Amino acid sequence: MQSRREIMSRIKSVKKTRQITSAMHLIAASQYKRAQIKLATTMPYFRKIQDTIADILAHSEKFPHPYLGDKESKGERRVGYIVISGDKGLCGSYNHNVIKLAEENIKKTSNNYLMVIGNVGRDYFAKKNYNIDVEFMYTAQNPTIYTARDIADIVLKLYNRDFLDEIYIVYTQIISALSQKPTVMRLLPLELKNFDLDEKINKTDHYQFMYHPSPEEVFNEMVPEYIKGLIYGAMVESFASEQGARMTAMDSATKNADEMIKKLTLMYNRARQAQITQEIQEIVVAANSL
Repeated sequence: MQSRREIMSRIKSVKKTRQITSAMHLIAASQYKRAQIKLATTMPYFRKIQDTIADILAHSEKFPHPYLGDKESKGERRVGYIVISGDKGLCGSYNHNVIKLAEENIKKTSNNYLMVIGNVGRDYFAKKNYNIDVEFMYTAQNPTIYTARDIADIVLKLYNRDFLDEIYIVYTQIISALSQKPTVMRLLPLELKNFDLDEKINKTDHYQFMYHPSPEEVFNEMVPEYIKGLIYGAMVESFASEQGARMTAMDSATKNADEMIKKLTLMYNRARQAQITQEIQEIVVAANSL
């Protein structure tokens, strides 16, 4: 059996660890709420952009556009992936799940262009000898609309110059604070299924929008904003998912620490009782010998 001093040392160590995990749980909860508020305040604007694009596609004459339909590639199709992971650990399987999904999709094509957000993903792909083409540093923990705009500009340039034929973003979708789902979403070319065109076409409006100078020109202006909104939404959702996963992991660690403290306290009391019993026996033996 361990001595009382050793057990007490372990109890103090576990209590210190519990203080850390409890504090991290509270910080993650605060950041999770902040991410939810950020997402809720900005998404209506981008949903309006999505509705505008859908209205143009539904009620305007069809026009050829590089953002619509698959590109014709002369050689092997070049696919770009934006992978969003966290900058830190201690968040359960959050990073593992999204990196695993990204790796599964990357292996499907041989001609890839890899863009990484988050230090954990960057370190993993570098260790696995993947060619990381673009790194977005210090972005995962502070998703902003300005960073999303910069990423969108890079993505659109690569696509418009025919350097990439398809672009996907791999991120973690927030279901609830306790549930997250790794997801792959295609950014370009646009997927018409995301715009509910059948509902737009069948809907009988009492008015019809007129776009100046033309629907195609307005469409050209809307698509970059839409891509920026998708990237920003994915970044904020990933950040919220990371904090939700960290909340769960730290809450579980805190509960485990509480259980361990109870067990160690019981062991300490038993050791203390055994020592008292031994001292009483020694006193009795000494008294009898006298």
